[in-house]
Amino acid sequence: MSKFSRRQILIFFAGSAGAAVLGDTILDGISNVAGANNTPLSFTPVRLPHPLPAYQQQKSFLPTGIGQGQVLNASANGKLNSYNVLDDVVVPPEYERYVIVSWGDRVFPNGDDYFGYNCDYTGFIPLGRTNDVGYLWVNHEYVSFPFSDLVPEAPADVKGLPTTFESVIGWALPTTRGVEFDGEALYNLGGSIIRISSRNSNNRYVVVKGDARNRRIHGLSGLGINSQRTDEYKNITSWGSRSYQKGDQNYLIGTGPAATQVFNLSSDGLGNKIIGTAYNCSGGTTPWGTILSGEENFQGSAAFFVGVTESVNPNGTQTSYSDGTTGKTFGLVGEKYGWIVEIDPVNPNFRPRKHTSLGRFRHENVAIRAEAQKPLIAYMGDDRRGGHTWKFVSTGVISSPTSKANSSLWESGTLYVARYNPDGTGQWIPLTLNTPTNPIPPSVISSVEFTALGSAQRNGLLPLPRRNGLAGATTDGGSLAVDRTNEATTLPAYQGKKLSDFYTSQGAILVDAFLAANLAGGTPTARPEDLEVHPTTKEVFIAYTDGAPGGDGYPDSRIFQVAKLSTDPNATQQSGGIYKIIEDSADGTGLTFKWQRFAQGGEAGSISGAGFANVDNLVFDNKANIWGVTDMSTDTHNGFGLGAAAIPSTINHTASGNVSSFTGVFGNNWLFYIPTTGTHAGELIPFAHGPVRCEMTGPTFIGDTLVISVQHPGENCPINDGTILSREIELLDLNGVTFNQARTVPRGSSWPSNIPTSNGGKGQSKGLPKPTVIGIKRKNPTGSFT
Repeated sequence: MSKFSRRQILIFFAGSAGAAVLGDTILDGISNVAGANNTPLSFTPVRLPHPLPAYQQQKSFLPTGIGQGQVLNASANGKLNSYNVLDDVVVPPEYERYVIVSWGDRVFPNGDDYFGYNCDYTGFIPLGRTNDVGYLWVNHEYVSFPFSDLVPEAPADVKGLPTTFESVIGWALPTTRGVEFDGEALYNLGGSIIRISSRNSNNRYVVVKGDARNRRIHGLSGLGINSQRTDEYKNITSWGSRSYQKGDQNYLIGTGPAATQVFNLSSDGLGNKIIGTAYNCSGGTTPWGTILSGEENFQGSAAFFVGVTESVNPNGTQTSYSDGTTGKTFGLVGEKYGWIVEIDPVNPNFRPRKHTSLGRFRHENVAIRAEAQKPLIAYMGDDRRGGHTWKFVSTGVISSPTSKANSSLWESGTLYVARYNPDGTGQWIPLTLNTPTNPIPPSVISSVEFTALGSAQRNGLLPLPRRNGLAGATTDGGSLAVDRTNEATTLPAYQGKKLSDFYTSQGAILVDAFLAANLAGGTPTARPEDLEVHPTTKEVFIAYTDGAPGGDGYPDSRIFQVAKLSTDPNATQQSGGIYKIIEDSADGTGLTFKWQRFAQGGEAGSISGAGFANVDNLVFDNKANIWGVTDMSTDTHNGFGLGAAAIPSTINHTASGNVSSFTGVFGNNWLFYIPTTGTHAGELIPFAHGPVRCEMTGPTFIGDTLVISVQHPGENCPINDGTILSREIELLDLNGVTFNQARTVPRGSSWPSNIPTSNGGKGQSKGLPKPTVIGIKRKNPTGSFT
C-alpha cells in the first residue's frame, strides 16, 4: 500500500466518482475535519510474525502470554528473527476480548437444544432505538475435527484421538456413520438466534438464556414433512430420540422462478417445502430488520459427505442423489440448497425463505443497496475457484428502506453476472432465457500465466453445462470440462446460441447459475469472499481471497494474479486482493461499470504485496473505515501441515507457479484495519490475531463493540496437549530480501477454555477448543469502537 500516492489512497476509499480532493483532505462528507491528517492511531497495533510497514512507523504490541505482552518500538526493518505464536485472540492493550456464546451452550427454551458449530456471519437486530439489547443471528457453516473423528476431511492420524463432542454436549456420538451421526452433523449447521443484552455493570453483551424467541434454524428444520412423501424417505422423520432430534414442521419455503418452475418437479414430491438450511457462511442484514444467510459449500461428495448433489439436469432438478452424502441419507434434493435465505430473528412466525431470484451458487455473502423509490440491489459472490461476481436488481421499487414489505422485492428481478475487461471496464450480463452464449475461451483466461510460464494450471479450466449430443457428450446434466487442450473442438458447440438452448426455464437457469454464467461469458474470478457497499459513495468493495485455479475453474489471469509468475524471490504472489466496482449508473441499475484493484495479497516485501493473504469478510465502521479478516487455509498455518504429524511445508521464495504454501509466513488468521482518513489513511494496520488454526469471521459493529466469530480453533489437529511445534520459516523483509525466522506454535488449540474466567474462559491451559462468538471493546470506553 505504501506504493500508492496519498492522493490515490484517498480517492480509492472516498470515491473516485465525485470525491473532491484538496491536498490530502477529502471533502465529500466522509471527513472534512480540520487537522484530520494529523490524527494518530487510537490503539497500539498487534505485532504479527511478518514484517509490515506499520511497524516501521509506530510502536506495536507483541503478545508474550495469555493476556500478556510488551510494547515494541518502531524499527526500520520491521522484522523479527523469532516469534512465538499464541493460542488466543490477541487484541491491542487498550482493548479486551470476552466470550459471548460458544458451541454447545444451552441457551434455548428447550434445554436439549444447543448453539451450533463453526460459527460464522453475525447480524444484530436491536429492540428499540438503542443497541443495548436485541437479537443476534449467527451462521453455522460446517463441522470439522475435533467435533468428531468421523467428520469430512479429518486427517488419518487423528483417528482415535480425543474429540470434543461428548465432553461439550454431554453424550457420545455413534462411532460409525448412520442416520443419527449424519443428523447431528446437519443440526450443527444453519443458524442460531439468541437475545443478547449489555445492560449490566461491565457493559458486556451476554445471552439472555431461555428467551422465548431464542431458537435454532438448522439443516434438518422441518424434517417432519418427510411423512408427506411417497418414496423411501417417508419414514425418515427424525435422527434420534432426543426432543430436538424428532422432526418438526419448521420447514422453509422458496420464492421466485425456481420455486414455481423447478421445485414442483423435484423428486422429493414436497413442492415448495424445503427441509432446513445448512452450509451457512456469510450473509447480510437488511435495513428492515431481517437476516440474509448464504448457503455456501453445499456440494456433497464421498469425501465431503455433509452435503447434497450440486449437478442438475436441464430442467434444474438434481441428476441423482450422491452416494454417501447426507443428502442421500435424508432425501434432501440438491436443487433446494445453495441459496440466499431470509430470516426474521424478532418474528418467529416469519417462515424463513430461500429467494431463488438471487441464484443458486456457493454464496458467501450479500451486500444490499436499498434507497427509497429505487429498485432493491444485491451484490453477491460465488466462493469457488473461478466463481463469479453477481448483481440482482429487483423489478419493483422500495417505498421505505425500513419497511418489512421490502422482503417481497427479492421475489422478482434480474440476476446479472459481471464480465471484467482488462481495460478497467465491465458489463453486467443478465442471466435470462434470451441471453446469448459467449463463453470466454480457456486460452484467453489463462493467457497471462501461459505466456509467463509456458503452461497454465488446470489448462485454464472452464466448466460448461453437459448436454447430450454436444461436444461428444452422451448424457444430460452436470458439467463438461473445457480447457486449452480441447477448446478448439469443444467450444464451437457452445457458442452463438441462447441460454434457452440449454435450460428449460428461467428457474432452471437460476438453479445452475455458475455454469450458466460461464456459458454467458461471465468472468471467472478469484473466489469473491465478501462484497460491501460503501456507505457514502455506494461503490462496491470486493474481497477476492485466492487467485489459484482449482477443480471448479480458473480465474481470468488478465484480471487476477493466479500464480507467482517469476522465480524472483519478491515476485508478486497470488493471495487475492481488494477490488472495487464503480457503477456507471448513479442508482446502480445500469449495465456497465468500471473496476479497480487497490491491494494485492502477498507479503509486504513482494511486488505489489499489501501484507496480507486471503482477505475474507470486510465491514465498514461508522466512520467509513474498512476492516477485514483473513481466511488462510488451515493446512498452511505457520507452515505446518494438519494432523498429529504437523509436517512442515516447504516455503521457497524462488519457486514459481502456485505458491499457496507461502501463506504460512503470516501465522494465524488475523483482523486488520484500514483507516480512510487521517495520517494513516490507506495503511494496513493489524488489529488482532486469532487462536491456532482458527478463522475469524462475521465481524459486526454494535455500538462501541465489535462482535466477531472465532471459527474452528484447533481444526484438524489434536486438542492441545502442550506439544509445541518449532521450525525455521523463510519470509521476505520489507526490501524483498529473504530471511529466516525461528517460529514456535502450539500444535493444537484449547481456546477459549485457556483464557481467564473473567473473560468467559475456564483458565484451563489444556482445555477443549470450541467455536465461539466474542465481543471486543475498549477497556475505557469512549463511545465508539476506535
